[in-house]
Amino acid sequence: MQYRRHYIQGSSYFFTINLADRSSDLLIKQIETLRYAFKTVKQKHPFHIDAIVILPDHLHMLCTMPHDDANFSIRIKLIKY
Repeated sequence: MQYRRHYIQGSSYFFTINLADRSSDLLIKQIETLRYAFKTVKQKHPFHIDAIVILPDHLHMLCTMPHDDANFSIRIKLIKY
């Protein structure tokens, strides 16, 4: 599948990120690790989290990119890593 992504500096984006194992509750069990991942990524690649909902097997996030950057892909990749 080929995705079309629109990268617009300063824009807001909505993401849903799922665990591969949808029966897992890893996100809430490892919430401190997840917080650390967000903090670390935001230090090197700033962005604003407008809203976030963390559920056991997935999360929803609305975030806004800086006015001079639109690369949300690197941010999501690093958080997932």
